[in-house]
Amino acid sequence: MTEVPSQVVLTPGSPSFKPLLVSSIRNARFVAPATAMPPLCILTPTNASHVQAAVRCGRAHGVRLRVRSGGHDTEGLSSRSQRPGVFAVVDLAKLNNVHVNPQEATAWVDSGATIGELYYAVSKAAPGLGFPAGVCPTVGVGGHFSGGGQGLMMRKYGLSADNILDASIVDAEGNLLQDKKAMGEDLFWAIRGGGGGSFGIVLSFKVRLVPVPPTVAFFSVTKSMDQGAVEAVTKWQTVAPALPDDLTVRVNVPTSSPCTSATAARWWPP
Repeated sequence: MTEVPSQVVLTPGSPSFKPLLVSSIRNARFVAPATAMPPLCILTPTNASHVQAAVRCGRAHGVRLRVRSGGHDTEGLSSRSQRPGVFAVVDLAKLNNVHVNPQEATAWVDSGATIGELYYAVSKAAPGLGFPAGVCPTVGVGGHFSGGGQGLMMRKYGLSADNILDASIVDAEGNLLQDKKAMGEDLFWAIRGGGGGSFGIVLSFKVRLVPVPPTVAFFSVTKSMDQGAVEAVTKWQTVAPALPDDLTVRVNVPTSSPCTSATAARWWPP
């Protein structure tokens, strides 16, 4: 199959094209480059066959694909091409189902889901379970997981990538590889931290859910330079590695503020 269904294709003539193209961009300076040299089209697949058709069509006609989950595009890389030539964007935001298995403490989550959608689905279906991922609910699962996935539970449970049990992917030939057995251990290893878009288009991940307590201690401390921010960061670098795994402390140093903030969360043993 090399034809992409017209109903999942947006061209520059569509009124929805530009809003969708820039919807993931989180840095305003990348809006102008993205709209100045827009993609040939944006594909919004709703099932695996659409993704397969996009890959095969791209190969047949020499159109490169930029893949995004529909969450955050901080560097503007999934909305534009840094090389000359025709390209298209595959936006996976409509592939956003989450299926939770409370008995197995696992979940299958599509790459187009956001972290917030995953957290919500898990909390509704399996109270007492959670998943170690980031703190921003609008980040897309596909980019976050395939890039590693840091969060406040990583000292206790590791990165998101450490808790991926299985996955399905459309490879560069347009073949659907439905599990890690089909894709092989090397490819399964690569998509857990090496970037999913580098090796194919990851459609979904099977993840291990972890126990979380009903009560979590959380606090934030803000320090300006005059209040000893430098000393606080220096102390944090010494103390943080020696803290129990149940306690995570992270430091934010914003460029737009003279203050540094430290955020801590304590995951009490269930």
